[in-house]
Amino acid sequence: MQEDISEKLLWISLGSIYGLGSQAYCQLLQKFDSPANIYAASQQQLREVVSEKIASAINKGIDEAALNDTALWLAQPGNHLITLADSEYPQALLEIADPPPFLYAKGKLTLLNQPSIAIVGSRNASVQGEKNAEAFARDLSLQGLCIVSGMALGIDGAAHRGAMKAKGSTIAVVGTGLDIVYPAKHRDLAHEIAQHGLIISEFGLGTPSTPQNFPKRNRIISGLSLGCLVIEANLQSGSQITARLAAEQGREVFAIPGSIHSPMSKGCHQLIKQGAKLVDCIQDITDELKITPVSIAQQTTAPNELDTEHPILKVMGLDPITLENLVNLTHLTVSEVSSMLMLLELEGSIASLPGGKYQKIIS
Repeated sequence: MQEDISEKLLWISLGSIYGLGSQAYCQLLQKFDSPANIYAASQQQLREVVSEKIASAINKGIDEAALNDTALWLAQPGNHLITLADSEYPQALLEIADPPPFLYAKGKLTLLNQPSIAIVGSRNASVQGEKNAEAFARDLSLQGLCIVSGMALGIDGAAHRGAMKAKGSTIAVVGTGLDIVYPAKHRDLAHEIAQHGLIISEFGLGTPSTPQNFPKRNRIISGLSLGCLVIEANLQSGSQITARLAAEQGREVFAIPGSIHSPMSKGCHQLIKQGAKLVDCIQDITDELKITPVSIAQQTTAPNELDTEHPILKVMGLDPITLENLVNLTHLTVSEVSSMLMLLELEGSIASLPGGKYQKIIS
């Protein structure tokens, strides 16, 4: 075990050299076969692949003291470093232009080579958007797909939760070291994923959340997956980056449309215009991915009486609506409508939105 950790630390040490990106790292491996051989190479040999500055950094050898904390982390049960030399390394990532040379991992390694689909979207998702993410993740899990996302607030978190509610599998690809939970609100979710699924990162322990980490992280989310489903995204979102990377990697891109009045629908609508497949049920995805559908038992509970008879829900469309408009449509008083809205919100039938608006939630 100690020899294995020592070998892993060589991979990490090489990856920590400033200016050595994943592509140059892979080029060194192609020439010298292993990190041990790379560290044993001469300055002249290294200069055939990398700059003089990087070659000099390699020739200085490894800083063992700087790797002590990582060695202790790797010795703990459930913690792993998966390298390009390992059989557990995800084969899907070998198909992308710049696969990470290694991944820190915590949880079930078998998920790395399970058929997967990415579900991504807005951090500031609507209640309906999160319900959609959870429902699609749940049903796609029941079809045998592992759900891959980034453990962010909003759509990502809902996707992970949906997968685990179905007793399915999920992978969280994070933009920090695995000793840091970001966002902090997802500490309990992170622990649950580590126990029942898998958390991975290409970033070393102690790496904080910085903006430049997330586009790099996104290429792994899309690279692991057969396709990428976007649920709620504005035009300048990280989800748009993930979808673009998925298309460049030859993955399928799916998008759920929304209200033309919602900024959170603009990104999905743009993706659909650019060729993403419009999705309103999981069959749209399973058909495109050529997955034989598994029958999902239909709910046997009777429909909620409020959905069919409540005067507020009768007049509410799917777009957000103001209290004033509801009063006009129902011909009820402001007091009566306000009271009904409060009860409907408590029951989860509607959501209150910024600006004094309300929106029906479709289960």
